[in-house]
Amino acid sequence: MAVASGPAFAEQAAGSSSVLSIELNNAEPQEDACRLTFVARNEMGADLDTAMFETVLFSTDGAVLKLTLFDFQALPAERPRVRQFDVPGAQCEAIGQVLINGVHKCTGNGIANTDCAKALRPHSRTQIEVVG
Repeated sequence: MAVASGPAFAEQAAGSSSVLSIELNNAEPQEDACRLTFVARNEMGADLDTAMFETVLFSTDGAVLKLTLFDFQALPAERPRVRQFDVPGAQCEAIGQVLINGVHKCTGNGIANTDCAKALRPHSRTQIEVVG
């Protein structure tokens, strides 16, 4: 009986049953910015060395407010991480939706951008909708 190991095994671990949960947990006004607080949970079966997402902020009436990159940095497997991003010039009450438009860079042992894209499960605990 053969035992799977190495990159091929890691790719299987990052398959359809794995989840990369990105939750918008809070949106808090700051001086001339909106601070978005996310809770990330990597349940992909391997640590992520980098996790960076192209992100679009929409106004409550659907207009694009900002296109940016959110760098979640390293995300260890099976351990939640909190990340905060200040969006200069944005008012929290004017943001209606956050779109995770794509995976800019997502790396780990045997994990590629496409694995992170397939595993991504965005959601929100706030009045701001998060989709991806």
